[in-house]
Formats: sequence, C-alpha cells, structure tokens
Amino acid sequence: MTLRGPSGPRRGPAMRDLGIIEDGAMLIADGVITNVGSTRRIENLGEARAAEEVIEAAGRVVMPGFVDCYAHLVSGPPRLAEWEMRIAAAPEREHGVWERALAAGVEAVRATPAGRLEHQARGVVAAMIRHGTTTVEARSGYGLDETGEIKTLRVAARLDGAPADVVRTFFGARAVPAEFSGRGEEYLSWLETEMLPKVRKRGLAGFVDISCGDRAFAPEPARRYLDRARALGFGFRVRGSPALAVETEALSVSGIETPLAFDAERLAGSGTIAVLTPGTAFQSGSRRAPARTLIDFGVAVAVATGHDSVLCPTLSLPAVLSIACTELRMTPAEAISSATINAAHALGQAARCGSLEFGKDADFILLNAGDYRELPFRFGSNLIHRTIKRGTVVYEEGVIAWPQN
Repeated sequence: MTLRGPSGPRRGPAMRDLGIIEDGAMLIADGVITNVGSTRRIENLGEARAAEEVIEAAGRVVMPGFVDCYAHLVSGPPRLAEWEMRIAAAPEREHGVWERALAAGVEAVRATPAGRLEHQARGVVAAMIRHGTTTVEARSGYGLDETGEIKTLRVAARLDGAPADVVRTFFGARAVPAEFSGRGEEYLSWLETEMLPKVRKRGLAGFVDISCGDRAFAPEPARRYLDRARALGFGFRVRGSPALAVETEALSVSGIETPLAFDAERLAGSGTIAVLTPGTAFQSGSRRAPARTLIDFGVAVAVATGHDSVLCPTLSLPAVLSIACTELRMTPAEAISSATINAAHALGQAARCGSLEFGKDADFILLNAGDYRELPFRFGSNLIHRTIKRGTVVYEEGVIAWPQN
C-alpha cells in the first residue's frame, strides 16, 4: 500500500486511492526507497539480486509508517479522579473541567525536572512506535511560561531522530496562564516579543500554533502574532478558527467542531489541512468533528491521536482510525490516507514520509493482516508486526511464551 499519488494532500475521492500494488516489493538503500513495484520486476533488478537483507512480508499488508500530526509528548499526569467525576456527572456540572485539567497539567510540568519529563516522553514515543508511528509532532503548551515552554521543547529536541522523527511546534499561545488572568493580550504580546525570537534563535521549534476562540485569543491579536511568527521564519498552524487559518495561509487548522458550509468551502479552496483528533471527543464525550462534511466539500483532512496524558491518553493511531471510521463515518481508505500522506503534509514533512515512493525515507510497517480494512475494523487490537524506520527495524512483535505440554 504505497499511497503514491499527486504531490499535494489528498482530497475527496483521491483519499480513497491507496496506491495498492498486489504482490509488491521495495528496494531500499541507505535508509531510502530506491524502487517500488511488482515483486517480479524488483527481484530482477541487479541491485536487488545483490541485496544484503530481504524482509519477508508474504501475506501481510505493507504500508507507510503512521504520521501523528498533533500530539503533546510532554504533559501533566492523568486527571483520573476528575475524569471519573465527569463521566458520572450531569452535563451542567461539567463547566470548567477543561480549564481545571489544563491548569493542573501546567502546574505539574512546571514543577517536574526536565530529566523526568524526558523519561516520560520516551515512554510515549516508544508506545507510539509499537503502534506503527514513525513520525510524530511534539507540541509545547503545558508550560505557558519561559522555563516550562523552553524545557518542553528541549525535551522534544532530544527525542528527535531515532527511533522516530519528532517535529516540534511552539504552542505557548495555547491558553492564558493563571498569572495573566484577565490580561490575555498582554500575555500574547510577551510571547510575541520575548518567546518567539528566543525559540527561533535557539532552533527549538520550526512551527508555531495559536488557539483562537472562546477559551483563548481573539482573531485580530492572533493574526498579529502569526504575522510576527511568519516574519521570523516559522511555519504555523491555527487551532479553533478555520477562517483565520485560511486568511493567514496556515499549514493546518485543528479544533474544528461545527464548521459552516462557508468555512468548509474556504478550506477546500485553500492549502490548509484540517487536522481531526477523534480520540479527544471520544475521551471527553464532546461533539464529534464533521469529517464527512469536510471530505465531501473537498477539504484535505488529516487525523491524529491528539495525545495528551491529561485530556486524551491514547497513543495508538490504529485505535483512532477505528473511531474515525465508526464515529466520524470515514471509510477505511480515507482514514488511512489521513494518518499517513495527509498527516505528513500537515507537518510539512511530505517530501520524506507519508507514502512509499522513490527518494522517500524507508519508514513503513508490516501488519498481521492481509487486508488493510482490518486495521480499523479490529478496534483495540495491535496488528503491527514490525515498525521500520529508514530501513531499520525499530519494533518487532514479541513472542508469547506458551507453556510446554
């Protein structure tokens, strides 16, 4: 399953074209794909006959490694008591749950040493790899002060490379911290004048995100913030406002719950990718993202775990794809496209990952399945047999020790 196709993100019917090669093969050299095609053709190449290693995959789906385009590798501890209270409470008693959880996560990250945060984040990445992810975003947003945000981004930088690529996003403009309560524009101005230049100068992140809406920042201050980020050379994303994302030509927009047809039309005519996190709505019981509407309008859609130990603990993109199919009514092919090639575009990484094509990194997974539809169908199961990063096996399914008769 190559996901080969046009150079841009997939839209509409193109999301259902997975570029499948029955009885296919790849040739890999120095961690890069040098040829893809039928097994018969590849095996007849001189380079293939001289290969040092053969990865046998008969009977298995071989597909690109997953790209998780929205995740917090560093966050606070899970809010188990509040979660239990929320699922037992009437909806009218849930006011402020998100704010309390975020505040608790911020307090925890600020108080936790960088070494411990790194240890926890390594565990997160390892679990993602076991579920087939080979490239992941790491966004800040649980520091919301200079020390916490810089600490978070430095931890993410130390994780980049092997066994997964980590793309860093500065999300200090996620929310207004308690110490700036009632002074949101002052906080945003501080981020703009103090934090953006420091993050850029130190090479801690290539992207910036900002929340726009009821819980965060108004459109006009947010637009000024993104203009400053652009001037400094950042790529950027927007959360919560499709209109602002399109106007500023943001790479992606997340936090879409109820777009108007007007918003969907504008997104469809833009280069901005709609990033959906179905696991977040599943965990919180909140409104589901309108994936079907977006896809039918021709919007480029990506799907991510939205991992966040405080609010959305899933580490498994296959589990999220199950939710995307059953709850958001995406087809299996659309869901897979959204978590591979479109997610790679959402991270600005499509030149090297997201599909199995000449010149791209040999990032791929082998499934314990002969039909790709089993991936979302077998919800809660881990069908990953092997995860391979740049041609090197970074995860292999373990063997169960059955008792001897």
